[in-house]
Formats: sequence, structure tokens, C-alpha cells
Amino acid sequence: MATTRRSPLGQFGVAVRAMVALTVLLGVLYPLAMTGAAQALFPGNANGSVIKIDGKEVGSDLIGQSYTLDTGQKDADGNAVMAPDPQWFQTRPSAVDYDGAGSSASQLGPNNADLLKLIEQRRADVAKVEGVDPAQVPADAVTAGGSGLDPHISPAYAALQVQRVARERGLDVSKVQELVRDNTKGRSLGFLGEATVNVVTLNRDLAELN
Repeated sequence: MATTRRSPLGQFGVAVRAMVALTVLLGVLYPLAMTGAAQALFPGNANGSVIKIDGKEVGSDLIGQSYTLDTGQKDADGNAVMAPDPQWFQTRPSAVDYDGAGSSASQLGPNNADLLKLIEQRRADVAKVEGVDPAQVPADAVTAGGSGLDPHISPAYAALQVQRVARERGLDVSKVQELVRDNTKGRSLGFLGEATVNVVTLNRDLAELN
């Protein structure tokens, strides 16, 4: 069977045409198709799940944030000492202070002395803020998530904070409990994971309520 040998220039031309075709297909048409599908089917997620209050962007329901007050004190490094703002629901701890550019865990093992000491300090701090016994503080209130950006807490931690938030805002406890229920998501597909409460959307609803 006869075969045709291409000259080096001919082979180069084939390679260039293939590169152009694949660039147009995979670098232009495919991204445009996926972007269009995402905008049509999941516009909120595609645009970052941005949360707005009175038309102002205040965060994303995918990324947690701190709800704190400046105590007016300084730490040993001269940084402002922040304390939980009692008017808001608090998220779980973050190893990166909810900085999306540095998403990560603390990388400390469960037997690390520094981590154990930090957990006990967090437990005491949460118990003091909520006015409860340290034994009542849920695990997610004292441990950071793997991403460091978690906006979710357990229903148990949310329930622990209801009385404080209602008291500080002058709201009926039942109304605050209703907001918690509205922002609670059950297990995925009914059996995967655990129920969670999105603190960012919950605090948004609190802000809009007032």
C-alpha cells in the first residue's frame, strides 16, 4: 500500500491547523458554552452567591466571615483585640480568618498540644459569651474547618446562640428560632453529611429584620 510522506513544512502546517482548531474548540467555544449554561441554570452560584443588604454587597453565602467588635485593647504584637459581637450569630473558628486567598486548615494534628490548648480556650470563651457550662459547647464552635472558609455551623451551635441574639436585639426568641430554621439545610440527598445552618445568610436575615 502506497503512503504519502509529508514534507517538514507540510507537517508543520498540519500541527498549526490542529492547534488553531483545538484552541478555538477548547479555549473559546467550550468555555463560552459552559459559562452560558452556568448563567442560565445556576446564575447565583456562577456569580459567587453574593449576598446583598439594601443593594450593597456584603459577602457570599459560600464564605464565612467574622462578626466581631474592637475591644479597644492591643495584643503583644500591637494588633487590635477583637471580641464576638453579641448581636450576631458567630461562625466556627477559621485558621485563615476567612481569607479566600489563603484557604487551608491549621494542619495541627488532634494530639497537638497547641491545638488542644487552643480548643480549651475557645471552649471557655464560647461558654462565657453564651453564659453556659463549657460542656454544653458543641465541637464545631471550637474547631476550624478544613477550608478555613466555612459559613456553616451545626444546628446545636445555632440553638446555643439564640437566647443571646434575641436578648441583644430585643427580639422574641421564637422569631430568632424561626430565622434559624429558615437557614437550616438538611443532609444532602437526605442521608449524606449533617444538617447545617448558614451563618452568613442567617445574619443577613437578622439585618433585614431590623
